[in-house]
Amino acid sequence: MREIVLDTETTGLDPKKGHRLIEIGGIEMVNRIPTGKEFHRFINPQRDVPREAQEIHGIATEFLYDKPLFRDVVREFLAFVGDDVLVIHNAQFDIMFLNYELGLVGEKPLSFDRVVDTLAIARRRHPAGPNTLDALCKRYSIDNSQRTKHGALVDSLLLAEVYVELLGERQAAFGLQSSSANASASQRGGARRGAAMVRPEPLAARIGQADIDAHRSFVEKMKTSALWLRFWGETPAT
Repeated sequence: MREIVLDTETTGLDPKKGHRLIEIGGIEMVNRIPTGKEFHRFINPQRDVPREAQEIHGIATEFLYDKPLFRDVVREFLAFVGDDVLVIHNAQFDIMFLNYELGLVGEKPLSFDRVVDTLAIARRRHPAGPNTLDALCKRYSIDNSQRTKHGALVDSLLLAEVYVELLGERQAAFGLQSSSANASASQRGGARRGAAMVRPEPLAARIGQADIDAHRSFVEKMKTSALWLRFWGETPAT
């Protein structure tokens, strides 16, 4: 199952008041595991970025002067998200801005039917809150030390980990932020975390002697092409 974890940054809170999209970040997940495929673009909003917005995400008006317009990246964006599920925190906000921008360039809006709102999931699981992305990272011991300000791609990476935790499906060594470090440690012979426990008693055999004899008879008919004969240390009957 393919899902896209998505986040945006904007110049304000309401596109109807002239605010625009300035950053889109997304990562691809298949079966809840990141594939490494990403989409990240800064966008020229053709307006200034208010100081209060810049204090949140750190993106200045001057930085966006030479960035592409939304219409220049829309086809690439739509190709990346395809028709797959969009995983977004506080999804109504991001979808509102994305659909506003899509409407301006004559594209169809994104259906909310394909959206998973992680904020709604978090509110059901943790009704006492808080359920901001930072609060959820803290709750699930996810390292968000790189998140000194909001950023669409960084937030998407963090949200991917939070999403798996919210669903109770955390994969072994999921570590979006530390996968490279874990790989390096493994190459250096470092110990692996979460080693499998040894079963105190072996499971009872589910194959009887009749099954073993039937398999041996079948293999011997395959003669020298049978891989199992290498382990038996025997030559096929002629």
